[in-house]
Amino acid sequence: MTPTATAREAERATLDKAAGENFPVAPFFLPRAWRDDLMAVYGYARLVDDIGDGDLAPGGTDARLLGVPPGEAGDRLVLLDAFEADLRRVFDGTPRHPLLRRLQPTVRRCGLTPEPFLGLIAANRQDQLVSRYETYDDLLAYCELSANPVGRLVLAVTGTSTPERIRRSDAICTALQIVEHLQDVKEDLGRDRIYLPAEDMKRFHVQEADLATSTAGASVRALVAFEAQRARDLLNEGAPLVGSVHGRLKLLLAGFVAGGRAAIDAIAAAEYDVLPGPPKPGKVQLLREVGVTLRGEG
Repeated sequence: MTPTATAREAERATLDKAAGENFPVAPFFLPRAWRDDLMAVYGYARLVDDIGDGDLAPGGTDARLLGVPPGEAGDRLVLLDAFEADLRRVFDGTPRHPLLRRLQPTVRRCGLTPEPFLGLIAANRQDQLVSRYETYDDLLAYCELSANPVGRLVLAVTGTSTPERIRRSDAICTALQIVEHLQDVKEDLGRDRIYLPAEDMKRFHVQEADLATSTAGASVRALVAFEAQRARDLLNEGAPLVGSVHGRLKLLLAGFVAGGRAAIDAIAAAEYDVLPGPPKPGKVQLLREVGVTLRGEG
């Protein structure tokens, strides 16, 4: 297999993960230019998360594309440094990685700045250094880096950014991040990460060992229900964003809000037991939530 073909496979493997997200990434009803730009942004965000989580495709293709020597290909901080250097080339040069080359026309066409992209890298660096969060405010500060830049990029790509829309978008994105953390408690623990605030664990009398069992006890379920309600409140705070825009963008943003609400409903339907595996909503449930969100315009 040629190096070019291998690079294309690595690019496709990352982009294909869009189908597994809680929310639509670049649905068919959007204009083609928006779909292309949103997929370019998604590819960037997905790859930086895969680097931070150690979930890159086997074989070291991504490391080679970023110019990381084979002996350092397993060092996530080295990979993130190389990824940041390639991001800089998006704004001033020619990137090495195909996903960053895909991103460059979007950056130029939409006038995007480096800051939101750098925030996602900073979040993944933090994941290598911080594995526990003492307070809810600490977790919100992490979400400011790990989630909120994505919503800001969606607004920038669609040319709809305003201070109020950014504020609403931040609430939605933080909520979606919290929901993902709740779905992935067991998986995150396997990486020695806990995104449930320590002060809340103490309040609900939950020990770390309680998160490693095959099914959740009453204390863990109560804690998950508490955090899920926080996420629902954030979604409700951000949902008026949907009513502030028009046309197909309204449907896209409704999908984001509905995806979070449907995921929370799935967690509730599992009686807040997230330890056997991530509760996921079905398509019918998601579509129902989209309709509810659109009827209420948030």
